[in-house]
Amino acid sequence: MDKDIREQFWKAFQASPFIMMKLEGAAGHAEPMTAQLDKDAHHAVWFFTRRDNRIGAGGRAMGQVMTRGHEVFACIDGTLVEETDTAVRDKHWNNAVEAWFPGGKADPSVVMLRFDIADAEVWTSDMGLKGAFKLLTGKPIKEHEAGEHALGAV
Repeated sequence: MDKDIREQFWKAFQASPFIMMKLEGAAGHAEPMTAQLDKDAHHAVWFFTRRDNRIGAGGRAMGQVMTRGHEVFACIDGTLVEETDTAVRDKHWNNAVEAWFPGGKADPSVVMLRFDIADAEVWTSDMGLKGAFKLLTGKPIKEHEAGEHALGAV
């Protein structure tokens, strides 16, 4: 994947770290999760959830990202596995997480999952002033004027 698109994805995802997650082959819908991001780990994101949550068991999964401002859209494929490194768990535990899990990080019903990213498809949107004018006036927009698109590792 192009370095610029990769960087734009991670910057936008950091500013709006929400993703709709669903286990592969599971019944039901995807659900919103707040990703715990590590600027030095572009191969994975983490989530705190309950073991009995629909993604709590882990496995092959897919996540959908649409960032604030709609500048980046992504479909991410990978595997959810339990994070067993207590240093990682401690690093990402914060007041916002605690608000969801008042029993604290030692609560045995709370699990931290690591989403090991296999690949992704990313779209960036940068209509600019000319594109916005075309959109408002109904003029045709050429694909290259709407943004960029890339497949591969993020």
